[in-house]
Amino acid sequence: MSTDATDPNAIPEVDRTRWRIDPTRSSVEFHAPNFWGLSTVKGKFERYDGTLELYETPAIELTIDAASLNTNNKKRDTHLRSGDFFDVANHPQARFVSDSATLSGQQLKVRGHLHAAGKSVPVDLDATVRHVRDELAVEAETHANHAHLGMTWNRLGMLRTPSKLIVHGLLVRDGD
Repeated sequence: MSTDATDPNAIPEVDRTRWRIDPTRSSVEFHAPNFWGLSTVKGKFERYDGTLELYETPAIELTIDAASLNTNNKKRDTHLRSGDFFDVANHPQARFVSDSATLSGQQLKVRGHLHAAGKSVPVDLDATVRHVRDELAVEAETHANHAHLGMTWNRLGMLRTPSKLIVHGLLVRDGD
């Protein structure tokens, strides 16, 4: 991880503190194009934890309880938890682990791997990090091809790739 110490927009202590996501004030979401791209299935994960430690390797880890996905449609959620998608019986967690993270001012550039359903894909993402009192607000978004994770069920070719992955995180100092 690297930071630009001369940057006037740099956030103090971000690179010297262990931060953890507050799941009560954060969200981890996905948007998957469906119906040949004419509509989007939106969902969220209700249980997850994660840390940001820019001085460590990995700098960022996010662990998601894959069974906690919720699209507000029980039948669809059951299917998404099945072997056609997340295969939660054999792979109960989805994880993101960073390989590199560079903070310049409020911009965080991250490269890492998304692990789900027993497979892994490389992911690059850009995030915005803002100081909010003694906490950090993080907004991150990226795209991942769920078919590369083995999530290839696709009735009549209706499901499109890639899926959008979104994290709205409020991070607190670990130990608070």
